Amino acid sequence: MICIKTEIPKEICDIDDELKAIYHSRDSICIWVFKTRKDRNKFIDETIGMLKKEREEYYLKFYS
Repeated sequence: MICIKTEIPKEICDIDDELKAIYHSRDSICIWVFKTRKDRNKFIDETIGMLKKEREEYYLKFYS
């Protein structure tokens, strides 16, 4: 396990983990929040192999 110490806003911590998808790259960590576990799982399945920019665009198109 690798842990990176950081300050996470309480609002993010309060969201059920099953409604969050987390992505990281060398310079950022992204947390996407969904209304349902089904939406989260669909997002994970359909964005496998995508780069960060592609995932951001996909999220905005289908979940915002």
